[in-house]
Amino acid sequence: MSTRQRDEIRILAPNGVIGSGFREESFEEGLGRRPHFIGVDGGTTDAGPYYLGAGTAVLSADSVKADLRIIVRGARRLNIPLLIGSCGTAGGDVHLAWMFENLRAVAAEESLSLKVALIHAEQDKDYLKRKLRDGRIRPLDPAPPFDEGVIDRSERIVGMMGVEPYLRALEGGADVVLAGRSSDTAIFAGIPIREGYPEGLAWHAAKILECGAAAVVHRKHPDCMLATIRRDHFVIEPLNPEFRCTPQTVAAHTLYENADPFFIVECSGTMDLRESVYEALDDRMVRVSCSGFIPAATYTVKLEGVEKVGYQSVIIGGIRDPLLIRQIDDWLGRLQASVRKRVRQVYRDRLSDNEYVYRTHVYGKNGVMGALEPVKEIRSHELGVVFEVTASSQEIANSLALIIRHQALHLPIPEWSGMVTNLACLYNPAYLERGAVYRFNVNHVVEPDDPLEMFPIEPREIG
Repeated sequence: MSTRQRDEIRILAPNGVIGSGFREESFEEGLGRRPHFIGVDGGTTDAGPYYLGAGTAVLSADSVKADLRIIVRGARRLNIPLLIGSCGTAGGDVHLAWMFENLRAVAAEESLSLKVALIHAEQDKDYLKRKLRDGRIRPLDPAPPFDEGVIDRSERIVGMMGVEPYLRALEGGADVVLAGRSSDTAIFAGIPIREGYPEGLAWHAAKILECGAAAVVHRKHPDCMLATIRRDHFVIEPLNPEFRCTPQTVAAHTLYENADPFFIVECSGTMDLRESVYEALDDRMVRVSCSGFIPAATYTVKLEGVEKVGYQSVIIGGIRDPLLIRQIDDWLGRLQASVRKRVRQVYRDRLSDNEYVYRTHVYGKNGVMGALEPVKEIRSHELGVVFEVTASSQEIANSLALIIRHQALHLPIPEWSGMVTNLACLYNPAYLERGAVYRFNVNHVVEPDDPLEMFPIEPREIG
């Protein structure tokens, strides 16, 4: 596809993440505007470290295929590229393969033949070790300690690609590009940049598009957004007639997920939005101009990694006793001491205090904000309590959860004598197995010799 002789390039974003749904009428309206390509994000770190560690997706295959079916048919009807980034939520090799299988299933059901490019983002550990030894990996702020041991312990480490792998995949003739972990904006910015549109406008428009119709007044549900990029501005338009954008909503969405409202860092440089101008074209569309871009002195790729912490069990219970609620902090402190004592009796020297983690979350007091909660007085007649224990195996976590349950059930308060029952457990058995749990262990950037070297492209054909 070439748009070098065109005065504008139109981009259709069905929603903010494939699998979250959208209004089919909005999508058809978007197709009627004759977009030059369709882009959609497929993942996020917002969902937490589990999905990168476990190799699963936050949305089901059925949900993803429901969206994919509509989007792929639309793209082939217009014979335009479809770009999907951060496939399978976390963008590792297993996630990319999962998305390809979903695409293949849809294509078979719809009798479609497709040229597909898979862009891998999961990083080879030996490559990362070489970069580390060469001083080419540096921390962001904040960042955990990082060494070769961290690399070895990691379940997966992915690199967040920029626009270059997408463009190389399209040069190979791909109808559909499925990318591993990606900058959300890179999905949409590459083609306009290749076609000579100002980088500041291309990146800024991409920033608004990557969440679909999020930059609207009172978004009721996920839906489609259209961006039209011209030489000196771009226009953002929601495709649902009930939705509308305003200069305020578009400017506000520019700040979404960013600490700085004016500078947004990408692999190849930084968006400079200090001079950006937001103007209402009517009561639904917004025109944005004067967005700039500062090229980076050194090209960098953000790394994301996770390691397994252990296995977890949780107990969900409720407390209704007003006497206990009034002294909940003291009771929880005594409960922890009682649990620790019983664990030592059961396991003796086989399990030390630092070999498991026991936490309690009290909902109705400070379950959401923890120590940051400014309201100190309990104003509820009941409290929800979640007991959480993490250990080296699921068997040990379950055993500890049962100890916690029994100790919590009968631990008295001074006002009561004899046997008491403090806790109403939501489930029977009381504990729920959470399975393996993970934590992020990498927040660094690497300096590749070439923007493509970390992201091998695998051509595939369907049909």
